[in-house]
Amino acid sequence: MYLKSFAHREKLFSIAERWFCGRLHSSDALALTEIFIVDGFILGETLRTLSRDLLEVLHKGAIKDRRLSIKGDLRDVLCHTAPSATPRVRELIHLYRRNPDFFFRETPINGVMYLDENEILAGVYRIKRPRRIAEKANRKIADWVFRLVQDRAKHMAEVRARRSGLLLENLLTPDEEMVREFMDAEEQTARDFSEMRVRFDPDSMTINDVGGIKLVVEEEELPSFLQHLEEESHYRVVERESFWGTYRATNIILDVDWDGESICRRYRETKAWEKYRHRGISDDHLQKGLEEYLKDARPNIFVEVILSNYGDLVESELGNCIHERRIVNQREKRVYVGNIPRNIEFLLEYLFAVGFSPQVTLDRIPISLWGRYLPDTLVSLIRKLYNIPEFDMFY
Repeated sequence: MYLKSFAHREKLFSIAERWFCGRLHSSDALALTEIFIVDGFILGETLRTLSRDLLEVLHKGAIKDRRLSIKGDLRDVLCHTAPSATPRVRELIHLYRRNPDFFFRETPINGVMYLDENEILAGVYRIKRPRRIAEKANRKIADWVFRLVQDRAKHMAEVRARRSGLLLENLLTPDEEMVREFMDAEEQTARDFSEMRVRFDPDSMTINDVGGIKLVVEEEELPSFLQHLEEESHYRVVERESFWGTYRATNIILDVDWDGESICRRYRETKAWEKYRHRGISDDHLQKGLEEYLKDARPNIFVEVILSNYGDLVESELGNCIHERRIVNQREKRVYVGNIPRNIEFLLEYLFAVGFSPQVTLDRIPISLWGRYLPDTLVSLIRKLYNIPEFDMFY
């Protein structure tokens, strides 16, 4: 799990790497708490500053911001102020107003939207919620592990072929034996994790879009705006991809420099520590500021910028490519659904829960890649982190 939107990404990757192998350090829980506080603040402030800078290029008038906690607030604004009401936009708005709850209205979002002087949506930024980061990281890591298991299963088949004096392509294997062989390969791969024989590949586990900005950019504005992005000095375009199917947008990854002095000043000006009082760290320590934490931080982070015209934005929020439907499809179409990927997702979600909980010490990692767990187990473990009772019917 290499999150390039985090300034302490190597430190976080190292902790996750050890946890995959069941190795806990006594300082891990506190380190996770500190990373999520510091890097979350850096990312949030970078998104705020970058969003303002980019919107100034697109809009000459006043821009105001509004906090977002559920997707319904964003979709209400889209429907309330439609600057280009094509037949398709009118149809989607009508459908939304008829039954807003059908459009995943209560989906949580941690973000801010920007409105122009006419209350029309100009842009929005958000930080992915921990559950979504865990899911996306799980897909990447599971794909990587799947290749490990496949390679091992293929090696097993090659050994059988040699014993039979055959080439692998000439070996006929019953389906039930192939399934058993794959399960054996998965078990051996899990054992490799437990014995720390697996070499991790950060490139296969990289996520660039924990922090993202979406801007409304009409077709005629797009060329000059893209040129502006290429010419700026305090960030660099590292990826650019245009989508022209059901989902239509230009997705860009920026490598953005952040300023340590500004971050520390904003932390004090906004009394940001008040948001972190329930994370197990004392007020006195939180109020000392971020200076000591920034000494080993990367001076740059990655941010996703999505450029979309108004009609395509409405389609992505209410139409055929609605974001939540894409999430459901991703969950339903996983290639690898064995014990290991399920355990990876549970372990990552637990890791994030530790960093956001009031617990700054742990005596064990309760989920391993070589075990088997129910979702109820994860729920129970997270409740314990927050000291929430189980509310069992019988005692």
